[in-house]
Amino acid sequence: MLADPDSKTIKAYGVFNAEATGMQKGFARPGYFFIDPSGVIREKFFEAKYRERLTGNSIIAKLFPELGQEVTETVEAPHLQLALEQSDPVGVPGTRITLVAEVRLPPDVHVYAPGTQGYKTIRLVLDSIPQLEFKPVVYPMSKTLFLPAIKEQVPVFEGTFRISQDVRVNSGSEFWGSLGKDGKLFTITGKLEYQACDKTICFLPTSVPVKWQLQVFPLDRTRAPVEIRHK
Repeated sequence: MLADPDSKTIKAYGVFNAEATGMQKGFARPGYFFIDPSGVIREKFFEAKYRERLTGNSIIAKLFPELGQEVTETVEAPHLQLALEQSDPVGVPGTRITLVAEVRLPPDVHVYAPGTQGYKTIRLVLDSIPQLEFKPVVYPMSKTLFLPAIKEQVPVFEGTFRISQDVRVNSGSEFWGSLGKDGKLFTITGKLEYQACDKTICFLPTSVPVKWQLQVFPLDRTRAPVEIRHK
């Protein structure tokens, strides 16, 4: 965020919101630029709705997955280990955080990727919470595995891989008013469904519970000092 009273920097980046009026006049369309050490813009992250904003940590999680999340729990499950991570432990109305399930499979064990026909595929399923909006689950690129016994090729995941899902906090005024000064703690629950297989056998399908916690605080409505407000 910049103190840019005349909107010069905002206009230079091409994000000046010419339609904004009132307190928002002169503002940028909110978003993020990723600029490399040579000054070249490599990525841009913008949302259609100005009240829906990715957090800084969530952006880092998308650009550099190994840096962007905090491990909240490690779960030992049948035939795999599961690390639960999240980009942010706290948020405010309109923020969008990233939840991650990092799956670690033993050597020679695989699970079937979503879309595989005739097999029990791995799925992350979260329980609905009215005040939170769950975005589509993002799975990694699968590998093609040849099964000699049946002479079939199937898409699978092996080794260590990450499944992520963005969560947007409600930005409606009624929800703001319900938070109070101390905010609310939300527990996000669900399950990871899968069927693990090795070179000779497919084990019984199973599921493991998953859980994250998110503390939501009310928005800070304090205005900037007069001398640095947009003209």
